[in-house]
Amino acid sequence: MVEHTDDGRHIVVNGRKWRATDPLIGEEDGAVLRRWLMAARRDVGTARRHGDADAEAAARARVHAAKTALGERGTPWWEQSDDERRARWTEGLRRAEQEGFDAAG
Repeated sequence: MVEHTDDGRHIVVNGRKWRATDPLIGEEDGAVLRRWLMAARRDVGTARRHGDADAEAAARARVHAAKTALGERGTPWWEQSDDERRARWTEGLRRAEQEGFDAAG
C-alpha cells in the first residue's frame, strides 16, 4: 500500500515525497500510461547496458513524457482545470500511440 500525504497530492516512498498521479485519470487510460512509462524505463536500462547514448536519451524523453501525462511532472495537476488535465493525459496517450506503443500490453 502506498502512503499518500493528507492532501493526496504526493505519495511517500521510503520517507521521500513524490508527486502523485493525477486522480482524475480513468483507470484504463492510467493503465496505458503506466505501461508506456514502464516500457520506457526498461528501454533506458537496455540502452545503458548497450552504451547507446542516443537510445538512452530517447527513452528518457519517453519517461518524461509519460510522467508528465500522468501528472507526476510539469504543471501540478491540482493547479490545472479539469479540461487542462484531460488534455494533458490525452496528449500523452496520443504520443504513445504515435510512437507505436502497444497499449494492449
